[in-house]
Amino acid sequence: MMAEIINIKDKLSKFSDLWAPKLIAQMNDYHIKIAKIQGDFIWHSHPETDELFFVLNGKLRIDFRDEHVELESGEMYIVPKGIEHKPFAQHECSIMLIEPAGTLNTGDAGGERTVEADWI
Repeated sequence: MMAEIINIKDKLSKFSDLWAPKLIAQMNDYHIKIAKIQGDFIWHSHPETDELFFVLNGKLRIDFRDEHVELESGEMYIVPKGIEHKPFAQHECSIMLIEPAGTLNTGDAGGERTVEADWI
C-alpha cells in the first residue's frame, strides 16, 4: 500500500486559528502536527518526551528560563524532555511539531490553552 502525499501548504490554507495544532500524519507512535502561532504561549515542559519544532514560515523564538533560541524558516530545534520552555512569535509563524501520539500542547502545565489536536 502506498502512503499518501501530504501537501503542507494546502493543509496550512485550511485553518487560521492560532495555537491549535492540527494532525497531518502519523508515523509509528508519533504524530506530525502543524500549527499557526503568534504572540506568547505558556511556560510548560514535556516530562516524558522531547519535542521537535520545525519552522515552515516566519520566525520562532523558544524561551527557556535562562536563555532562548531563535529559528527561521527551514530551521528546527529539539527541546529535550523535561526542559521548561515557552514558544513566542512576533508575527504569525507556521510550524511543524513531531512528538509522540497523545502529547498535549501545554505539556505538564494544562489549563485553558490545552487543545486536543484535530486531523485536518
